[in-house]
Formats: sequence, C-alpha cells, structure tokens
Amino acid sequence: MDKGKYDDIINLPHHVSKRHPRMSLEERSAQFAPFSALTGYAEAIKETEKEMESKFR
Repeated sequence: MDKGKYDDIINLPHHVSKRHPRMSLEERSAQFAPFSALTGYAEAIKETEKEMESKFR
C-alpha cells in the first residue's frame, strides 16, 4: 500500500488544550448564529421613510 501524505499523524490523539476549557454546544452554536452588524438599521430606514412621506405630501 502506498504511504499517504498524512499517515504519520492520522492516528494521533485529538489535542485538548490545558489553557482553554471546552466550549459548550450552546456557545459554539452561537458563533454561527446570524450576525446583524447593523442592529436597528431597518427600523431607522422605515422611520426615515415615514418622515419623508409625510414631509412631501
């Protein structure tokens, strides 16, 4: 059998940090939750739209 590129490391144990505790599943999943950098932006646009509509009627 041909020697694969990663044969020397493929069966090593998974690294476990001594410095950083494992993250809970909830904490891990929160990293991938939808991110809204502009919180409240849509509401501000709607408010401006209402103001402009009333101004030009």
